[in-house]
Amino acid sequence: MAVVRERRQLNLRLPLPSEHRSRFPPPLPPSAPAPAAPSSTAISAADLEKLQVLGHGNGGTVYKVRHKQTSAVYALKVVHGDSDPAVRRQILREASILRRTDSPHVIKCHGVFDLPGGDIAFCMQYMDMGTLETLLRNGVVFTESLLSKLCRQILTGLEYLHSHKIIHRDLKPSNILVDQKMEIKISDFGVSKILQRTLDPCNSYVGTCAYMSPERFDPDSFGSKSYDVYAGDIWSLGLTLLELYVGHFPYLAPGQRPDWATLMCAICFGEPPALPEGTSGDFRSFVECCLQKDSSKRWSATQLLAHPFVSGVDLQPSA
Repeated sequence: MAVVRERRQLNLRLPLPSEHRSRFPPPLPPSAPAPAAPSSTAISAADLEKLQVLGHGNGGTVYKVRHKQTSAVYALKVVHGDSDPAVRRQILREASILRRTDSPHVIKCHGVFDLPGGDIAFCMQYMDMGTLETLLRNGVVFTESLLSKLCRQILTGLEYLHSHKIIHRDLKPSNILVDQKMEIKISDFGVSKILQRTLDPCNSYVGTCAYMSPERFDPDSFGSKSYDVYAGDIWSLGLTLLELYVGHFPYLAPGQRPDWATLMCAICFGEPPALPEGTSGDFRSFVECCLQKDSSKRWSATQLLAHPFVSGVDLQPSA
């Protein structure tokens, strides 16, 4: 049951578009070199044959494609580069992040190139089981044992990103890719931000508000001048684990459609959701470490990797 707290004035003003844009780092030019593909030849759009549509969303379409010469299979994310300069900056920011990352638990990019009409394409590593959201919709049961294995991989990816001053800011089941070996890759950096020398609070209203931490809704009440800017990703991880375990978004009843006001009130005024009875003490403790409303009390990715819920997981492939 949610605890009624003393009323306080929240600073919930949505930033103006001009305020959003001024926070963006300068984009890389579209022609900047991208990481090379595993083959000795750089990938171009003409080299790829579309096989099927994998999904739609975030202003674009993802295709399963095959390299005509090598028969290697990739995912091609085509983002509509419309006339809005802010949209193009967001696309190029994602390209900038993808070019900087090299982790076994962060999706690999093999090339970024322009398409006719202004669209931008990302040639990505292909994950044959889709996303964790896809598995959840298809009835996969996420046991504690499975979640501990998945969680350790996500944390390893987050630790890498945070050590390179990258905040994801939109971590959720639909942005975590998985293959048949249940190996995961963190993906979709369209709303992430590479921190510059000044570590600003990243309290702008981007990403999916359902997974936003309390300090992103109301930094004056739940943050501080020195709060950990990476802590929002840890909050999102806790909600993601809960959603996978209980089968629905934990702040809402099954089938309920979220809206911004309902979510804001639940996250800022209510108590964090908890695991149902019957779960292990380690699992409960881990989720509690993620879902501390006071961001300064939330554990970091490095600290969580030492938590008993995930510390004993062996990520080495079996012989």
